[in-house]
Amino acid sequence: MPKKIENEFQIKSLTPTQIVQELNKHIIGQDAAKRAVSIALRNRWRRQQVQHGLREEILPNNIILIGPTGVGKTEIARRLAKLANAPFLKVEASKYTEVGYVGRDVESMVREITDISVNMVKSEKMELVQAKAINLADEKILDMLIPPIKKSVKPDSVENGEQLVETNESTREKFRVKLKNSELDEKMIEFDVTAEPTAMMQVFGPFGPDDLGINVQELFGNVLPKKKKKRKMPIKEARNIITHEESQKLIDMDGIIKEAIYRAENSGIIFIDEIDKIAGESSKHGPDVSREGVQRDLLPIVEGSTVNTKYGPVRSDHILFIASGAFHSSKPSDLIPELQGRFPIRVELQSLTEDDFIKILTLPENALLKQYAALLKSDNVEVEFDETSIKEIAKVATEVNEQVENIGARRLHTILTTLLEDILFGVPDQIKEKKIVINKKLVEDKLTSIVKNRDLSKYIL
Repeated sequence: MPKKIENEFQIKSLTPTQIVQELNKHIIGQDAAKRAVSIALRNRWRRQQVQHGLREEILPNNIILIGPTGVGKTEIARRLAKLANAPFLKVEASKYTEVGYVGRDVESMVREITDISVNMVKSEKMELVQAKAINLADEKILDMLIPPIKKSVKPDSVENGEQLVETNESTREKFRVKLKNSELDEKMIEFDVTAEPTAMMQVFGPFGPDDLGINVQELFGNVLPKKKKKRKMPIKEARNIITHEESQKLIDMDGIIKEAIYRAENSGIIFIDEIDKIAGESSKHGPDVSREGVQRDLLPIVEGSTVNTKYGPVRSDHILFIASGAFHSSKPSDLIPELQGRFPIRVELQSLTEDDFIKILTLPENALLKQYAALLKSDNVEVEFDETSIKEIAKVATEVNEQVENIGARRLHTILTTLLEDILFGVPDQIKEKKIVINKKLVEDKLTSIVKNRDLSKYIL
């Protein structure tokens, strides 16, 4: 039997078929890419079921997604992380520089995903203690509204020097009910708020202490203790602040950090965009001087190494790396051989067709047409796109992508914004209609002249 994993966190056990079905709700086409990432995610769960000794030897199959912009590369990775409830970080390869040059070093991506993981686990734990924290906050507010009454007693009747107090419980209960029913929301109270120490933060230069793997709060916790400052605000706002402070006291931060590091190491996904920008030969001058250097710095992180973070050492051996690039002016084989070997799975994504655009506009749960309809519904206006208008929008998007530059599905955003500009501006002051139907003629009137004028379409669409 496989050894039980010590940590309570388990990667969600979705099958590859289920993963693809979930991705299909948000992303049109790109079946090969969906299959590749679904297998990679399922393998993470499979690895957790393997015996402990062998489990450490099973490394993730990192993936390179190759395809033009706007075809779904980033969305696939982002949705994958959401499905797995895994820490997810998107970085751009072009933002990093070789060690020795001014800029971010590649190790900072591991620190960032650890931060994300800590925040994720912390949010989950705070959610669990939310009810208890609210009750504690209410009691604190009641103490401010109805301070305990000190008893007048003889000195020899007080044990261990304690000051005896009593409370008017019946009055307290009345105010407690009012507090629960939000009847006291606007009443002003004054209370102490914890202020975080900010001094000496500039010591570490422009990149900050996190980039150096230093926990400032721990380092200066004793030198710069937390201060209290008086704040006066309505009970509604004060309740939220006090609840947050009480939640912080109820959670075990050491346990959170331990679980967060485990999640980052075993289920973290780092998406490296624009990896094609660091491919190819290094030039002798200008900003590309360290392209190959960035690849060599990236190699040990992808290969598996230990990075010092402010929460402690974090290993990158089992982090899943998904790289992507258009590779217009370079190709995957232009990457250094060692790095190519660390991305064994390569998937080519297809350019989007007119039929794909029609599906993108209508089928996904977050389809653009549904988004605009929901926005205008806020102004009590119903917008309906008939079938002819949807086909015309898809046709225009395809034409503009072919004539100007292929930016994939992102073209739909600019086209729809241009198409609906007058409606979005005119509602509700100038346009009084409660239902607006978008048809082919309206699309043609608004967009055809722009599409024909190629110089103009470069700037507008």
